Formats: sequence, C-alpha cells, structure tokens
Amino acid sequence: MQAREDIRNLAIIAHVDHGKTTLVDALLRQSGIFRENQQVQERVMDSNDLERERGITILSKNTAITYKDVKINIIDTPGHADFGGEVERVLKMVNGVILVVDAFEGPMPQTRFVLSKALDLKLPVLVCVNKVDRPEQRAEEVVEEVLELLLELDETESYLDSPFIFASAVNGWATNDLNVKKDNMQDFYEAILKYIPAPTGDFDAPAKMLISTIDYNEYIGRIGVGKVENGVLRDNQDLYLVNDLDETKKIKVRVGKLYEYSGLNKVEVQEAKMGSIVAVSGIEDLNIGDTITDPSDLTPLPFVNISEPTIAMNFMVNDSPFAGTEGRFVTSRQIRERLNKELKTNISLRVEETGSADTFKVSGRGELHLSILMETMRREGYEFQVSKPEVLFKTVDGKKLEPMEIAVIDVPEENVGSVMEKLGMRKGELKNMTKGKGGFTRLEFSIPTRGLIGYRSEFLTDTKGNGIINTLFDKYDTYKGDIDTRTRGSLVCFESGVSVTYGLYNAQERGTLFLGAGEKVYAGQIVGSNSRPEDIEVNVCKRKQATNMRASGSDEALRLSPPLKMSLEEALEFITDDELVELTPTSMRLRKKILDKQLRAKSRKNN
Repeated sequence: MQAREDIRNLAIIAHVDHGKTTLVDALLRQSGIFRENQQVQERVMDSNDLERERGITILSKNTAITYKDVKINIIDTPGHADFGGEVERVLKMVNGVILVVDAFEGPMPQTRFVLSKALDLKLPVLVCVNKVDRPEQRAEEVVEEVLELLLELDETESYLDSPFIFASAVNGWATNDLNVKKDNMQDFYEAILKYIPAPTGDFDAPAKMLISTIDYNEYIGRIGVGKVENGVLRDNQDLYLVNDLDETKKIKVRVGKLYEYSGLNKVEVQEAKMGSIVAVSGIEDLNIGDTITDPSDLTPLPFVNISEPTIAMNFMVNDSPFAGTEGRFVTSRQIRERLNKELKTNISLRVEETGSADTFKVSGRGELHLSILMETMRREGYEFQVSKPEVLFKTVDGKKLEPMEIAVIDVPEENVGSVMEKLGMRKGELKNMTKGKGGFTRLEFSIPTRGLIGYRSEFLTDTKGNGIINTLFDKYDTYKGDIDTRTRGSLVCFESGVSVTYGLYNAQERGTLFLGAGEKVYAGQIVGSNSRPEDIEVNVCKRKQATNMRASGSDEALRLSPPLKMSLEEALEFITDDELVELTPTSMRLRKKILDKQLRAKSRKNN
C-alpha cells in the first residue's frame, strides 16, 4: 500500500446550524481560489434555492483547496438525520472527518448521529469547536462533552486523543489554543495536514472506483462522483460496471470525461490517480453504489447499507376543481417520470406503484426529507396532491414494531410541564432531564415517530417560539398503542366561489382561518381550523344581503384577523387521514379527500 501525500480527503460533519457551511466558506476564501474583486455570496456552498432559504444543507457538496502544495478535497455534508443517506455514502470517499460543534450548544442529537457513522468506518476525527466568539460560549465544557460522547460511541478509548481546534468561522479565524486569538485560518489548514491521513492504495493495481454520489447535467447527462481506490482512471478508458449488491450487473462501459474539483468548479483532466476524488461522465447506466473497474479485476467494492425509510405518503394526480390551471406537469406519467428520476440520486427514497395508476407510495427518512422533494417538484412546475404521512411498521416474530425517535428538547422552565404532558399523551417516555443554561431545561424523550407527526407546530405555540426540538431515529420497538393527536376539526368550505369579508368574518368566530378575502375556493376545501374537535361547514363566499343603501357598504367595518399561513411541513402535520394537501407551483391548499358533502357523510357512516 502506498500513501499519496499530496492529497487529503475529508468530510465536514455536524448537527444542523453549527456552522459547517460557514466554516467551508472561510477555508475557501483564505485559500486564494477567488479573485480579489470577485463577488462571493455568503454560504457559497449552499447552491440550491431551498438550502439558501432554509439555511440548511440538503445535498452533500464537493470542493477543493490547495495549501502548501497539498490538495484538500472537502465534502460539506447535511446535518439533518432526514438526509442521513447523503452522509453515510460520502463518508466512503474520505480518510478523516472534521466534527464541528457549537461552542454554546455543545453536542446535539444529529452530532451523535453523524459522528457514529464516521466511527463505524473507523475514520480519524478532528474536532472544531466553532462560534467561540459568542459572548455565552462555554468552549471548555463543550470539549468535555465531546470527549464523553466519543467515549460513549467508541468504548475502546482510541478517540480520546482526538485533536481540538477552536474557531470563529463567521469571522474567519481558528486557533490551537483558546487563550491565543489569531486573525486567520492557518492553524486549521495545519491541523488538517497533521491529523487527516493521506489516502492509501495501490498505484499499480487495476483501476477501481466506487460511485458515492450522482450528479446530473442536462448537457453532459449522468455524472458519477467517487474516490479512485486503486490504479489510474483515464478518459476514454474501457471499463466494467459492477455492484456489490447485484451479482448479475456486469456492463461494459467507456469513460467519457474526467473532472477533478478546484474551488467550486469542476476542471477537466486526462487522468486521475489513486486517492483523487473525481467526477466521471459518459456512463448512462451509472448508479450510486456501483464500482467502475478494470476488466482484469471485476471484484466490486463494498457499499454501506443505507438506513431504511420510516415514513410514507401517497403522491397523487391532482383531481381538485382547480386541477391543471396552475401547473405545467400534471399527468401521472409526468409525476412517475419525475419520481423515478429522483430515485437515481436520492438514495434514501423508495417509490412504489399502488392499485391506482394515479397514486404512488413514496417512502423517505422523515417529513423534512419528503417535504423538500415536494417543494422542489412544485418549483419545477409540477402539480399534485399528497396524503398525510404515515409511519412504516414492521412485523417480527408476530410482533408489531414501530420506529422510535430520540427527542432532545430545550425549553424555558415555565414550559416544562406542558411539554411533558403533551409528549406523555403521545406515548413519549422521559429518559433524562437536566438543567441547562439561561433558565432552560433539557428534556430527553424516547417517543414513537408517529407521536411527533403534528407536534412541532403545537410545540412552538406552547413554548411561544422559544423551545428547540431535535429528533433522531433510534430503532424499531414494540408498538406503543393508539395515539389521539389532533384535537381540532377543520372549517370546510361549503361552496365554490371567491372568499369575501362578510363570509370570512362569520367563519372566523368558529376558529382560525387559513385565507383572506378575494381568494378562489371550492366546495370541500379546508379554509381554517375549528376550535372544537368536529368539522364544520362554513360559507366564506356569502355576501351580506343589500336590503338598503346604508347596509350594502358596511362590509368595510368588519375586522378580519390575519389568516394563518402554514409552511408545507405544518400543513402535512395538520391534515388527518381523510384530508389532502394540494400543491401547485403557485398555491398550497388543504382539502377533504371527498369533496362532496353528502358523499363525505355517507363515507363516515360506513366507517
């Protein structure tokens, strides 16, 4: 085995919002890859619109910088457990990880998740305690907490010597010593060269590369990204495609073009040696987990088992009265093609046909995982409707098992009682309770996944927006019994038309409205939430009878409360089994599955 000292391959892992992407920004800016006068946006690695809006990383990204003639390939990974499939597979490309931890918050649920994945692969860990410029930072305590977590996840104590570095990524400095403040990232670059090992392999062995990520370009087609494990890859080389999980797969292919990363760009190269992270084009049948290999050795490289989906929902052709008026792609064929295209790059997703040609069962790692897909599709011009998320149960030895989550909750002390009561009703079991900083208490629960569906919006209301909830899939465990979650009914539109102030004013006495005046509605659409458990029909299109001149203009005096505008996740949490969310490029509406009032009543009676 030979080491390639002119390269370092590393992944940056962290809990969401601990500053991974900002840290990569600082490393890129000080490496000299941007021109002096080049305009570079904040969080330059979050290229996707949704990532920039939400401030989270969804897709792993590759970049590269050069320091002291050593090329450092950096992969910025997502922090959300819902995108764990992204994290698991990119770790196969690297030789070490940088674990970023917030100097105030310390290790969080997703810190544990991403770190455990790295330790499973026995990767060295360089710990970066970020945001040490915060006035409330507690870096020394956080170092102890990280060491405790390392010991908990790996009992061999081999990780207790892991190096620490302290940084303020947003201000662009890092230091080995917390008492010595620097004004640049040089200590960080040096720590990478010292503690992240060089890739090893055999330069003279047959070429071999595992595809860890798939990219897509309309001009080039499918692009496979991975690390060259052995040998040398060349453009126009004849190779074979094999797969560790599919023994029958043996396809002769030819490499089109090879690209390496430089800064944020791909640079075309003629060849890539062992240890390089490269992108390969020209191979149409390429999938994640495939091995590209020389014909002289058709042994595939092993691939990680990706965690199973825990939540499913139905994607359906829109059949509301407004169907086809706002979207460009509305047919089942178009929706099927789009979902199948997503499968090629979204490894944690499953798509199944159902008894209906217009309905597809889509399973994923969590609500966020699926809602990002929906949001992406509607922005691309798709129009469809979706059902309430349902958890996926398993049966083992005749026992019904369900997915369980660890929920770590930080709440002000005055809200502890209401949170414990609500989670108790949802079959949550309190595992730990500790006093935190600044009047906050940390609660740790074990709770069924289905107990969390619909809870987040309630949680924000109960804690007046001051609480923080982080969840992480734990395991499948025995079914915990029925959970009665939604306590309020829907306000259902009585007729089709346009909403008017008078009708809305009468409806708002019954609960909270989701829309204002002047919006087109249809019978069976949900226009608000009732303050009581049952559904109520309301007529938001009803105008005041103009019996004389004075009364006809008095609508202006009626005061409407501002409507509640839900996010997609909140809408998915709100709906019940007999309701749907209708999504178009310009609108999101909630509706009953059965729009007709009589048919709905008949269906209820039969059930």
